[in-house]
Amino acid sequence: MRRKYPAFARCTLAKPATTCQPRKSNQHHSRGPLMTANPDLQNRQAMDRLIAIMATLRDPVAGCEWDLAQNFATIAPYTIEEAYEVADAIARDDMTALREELGDLLLQVVFHSRMAQEAGHFAFADVADAISNKMEARHPHIFAPHSPDGADDAGRSRQERWENAKAAERAAKGATSALDGVALALPALMRAEKLQKRAARVGFDWPDPAGPSAKLAEETAELAEAADAAHREEEAGDLLFAAVNLVRAYGIAPEEALARGNAKFERRFRAMEALAGGSLAGHDLEAQEALWQAVKAAERAAQSHGKT
Repeated sequence: MRRKYPAFARCTLAKPATTCQPRKSNQHHSRGPLMTANPDLQNRQAMDRLIAIMATLRDPVAGCEWDLAQNFATIAPYTIEEAYEVADAIARDDMTALREELGDLLLQVVFHSRMAQEAGHFAFADVADAISNKMEARHPHIFAPHSPDGADDAGRSRQERWENAKAAERAAKGATSALDGVALALPALMRAEKLQKRAARVGFDWPDPAGPSAKLAEETAELAEAADAAHREEEAGDLLFAAVNLVRAYGIAPEEALARGNAKFERRFRAMEALAGGSLAGHDLEAQEALWQAVKAAERAAQSHGKT
């Protein structure tokens, strides 16, 4: 995040305007991981410190002009990017990077909360209370096992309890459709899966993969027959939606499957480049296909050798 946003900057008043200047790395407040006898106290102090830092950065007089110029819409892309960077650190099993990226993501929550507080909507404490209330309400068998809700949930599966709690929350918010609450800002592949799962809960789903498989073939033909660009785009969307449905019918998470497919393609393409001496630009399609097949054959041989 440091390459995009001066998160590690101190703001000083300059004339004629406020400017952000990088901090020196050896200042006393720079901290590494701490292990104390009272981690709960340390957590509270660290959180209070971060909230105070954001309040200072957003101070109308002594704050940072960049931070002051931001709003929910301009910060939202950073929030999404930081969530992806957290996922990337996890995928790489890089705990040092994960600690940093989680901090960047936490900053986003504090930033949005501060702007909301300034506008009179809510503060960080309200955000924390809201999620705490939600988690307790979704786990009555844990936090209130002797209550009517807790006793009723005791014999249900975890997934059933979770979905029932979320459905009750949506109903309390005035939901009128099974599809209400599926975020518009989700990546399209993920949103397609969520929409299909919601529809499936009320019975709008095929009983086996044969139905979505036939639908995918149908959409493929319709894309080929589309008469103009607008029609092709519409049919392409239908085809991708049908592909998600087919993958889901096999019990596979589409997002995870595509991520693995991307990784496989990247691995094989880089291997092709290596075989070609660094670039494929001077090779015709037939030569490139030969390289692709060579890479696949090498992978199969390596896998076969690993099994013996």
